[in-house]
Amino acid sequence: MHVVQRGNNRQPCFFQATDYQFYLESVFACARRYQVAIHAYVLMTNHVHLLLTPEEKWGVSRMMQLLGATYVRHINSIHRRTGSLWEGRFKSSLVDSERYCLACYRYIELNPVRAAMCELPEDYRWSSYGVNAMGGSNPGVQPHATWKALAATDIERYGKYRELVEEGVESEKLERIRYCVQKGLPTGSDRFRSVVEDALKRRIGNGRRGRPTPNG
Repeated sequence: MHVVQRGNNRQPCFFQATDYQFYLESVFACARRYQVAIHAYVLMTNHVHLLLTPEEKWGVSRMMQLLGATYVRHINSIHRRTGSLWEGRFKSSLVDSERYCLACYRYIELNPVRAAMCELPEDYRWSSYGVNAMGGSNPGVQPHATWKALAATDIERYGKYRELVEEGVESEKLERIRYCVQKGLPTGSDRFRSVVEDALKRRIGNGRRGRPTPNG
């Protein structure tokens, strides 16, 4: 699942370095509690992206509920503020592992570069790129099977993944990832969406198929 959590009215949700650190400690603790694997993440000034795999059906929802409440209490206490911090409920999208998982990895970790906050993804401190591409140690980040399939050893995988990141994300995939998480639609092909709808026994979204429009 690709999850996005935004600050209320797109206002900042991180104000100093210790806020980012507290969020990371909290998200890893909540993920362990509800048995959710974190594959990739980035903490931006006013929003967060997470790539997750839960073991239980409601794992992500429970994790995000606890995380949101824990972090808001921290921020309100430290910064002497009141009121809401998050823009309602988090947004999420089921991801087609075969075709879109590694694209989501790159989409998430290249956010700071697209936002002109740094020139290279390794220059940004608050993302999982250092783990997934540079071999940094973080027990809170667990590799997805598609990342493991890049090569036979971790050293080779880091290199292969860096090559993928250097290629960027194809414009069609970038557009689809962004559109699907915003609308709560499955990120994948029309066939993948049909499989998800069949499993849920209901239509998702407006029922229209095909490539999302740029302004969708």
